[in-house]
Amino acid sequence: MSRPMDFRATTDHPVDAVYAAMSDRAILADRLERMGGPGAGILEYASDEQGCRYRIRHGIDEKDLPGVVKTFVGGGGITVERDETWRKAGDGYDGTVRVALPGMPAGADGTMRLEPAGAGTSFHVHCDITVRVPLIGGKIEETVAEQIKRLLAMETDYTLTRL
Repeated sequence: MSRPMDFRATTDHPVDAVYAAMSDRAILADRLERMGGPGAGILEYASDEQGCRYRIRHGIDEKDLPGVVKTFVGGGGITVERDETWRKAGDGYDGTVRVALPGMPAGADGTMRLEPAGAGTSFHVHCDITVRVPLIGGKIEETVAEQIKRLLAMETDYTLTRL
């Protein structure tokens, strides 16, 4: 079973400016350096006039993990790899996201949308989070969903400050 997670944010900045900031390699690299954790970085990056695709790595130190996740991973932190793809779609941008935790029976798949909202932009992410662990998988999915929302809020705030 999986757990759905939705994140929404709005800004007064126009949709093309938000997309440009979100897909800018230098901003992405700086964001990962500041908040990506141990071993964070850009693993792959490609961009053209049609859109962009990148794969990034986050590291989360054991001390920063919620209690229920610590019991699941044992000693040490975790590595999170995230693939994102963005494409122009009408007056906005559509994206996909895939999250993997190498060596762990957990991950997430989802969609993203940047679209005009008045003179500004609405950003929406929908993910289905799956943790394949008997008995406690649902609790871990719930905790991971909250952590993803927190991370998305921090990343969005950081990116918007760069505009």
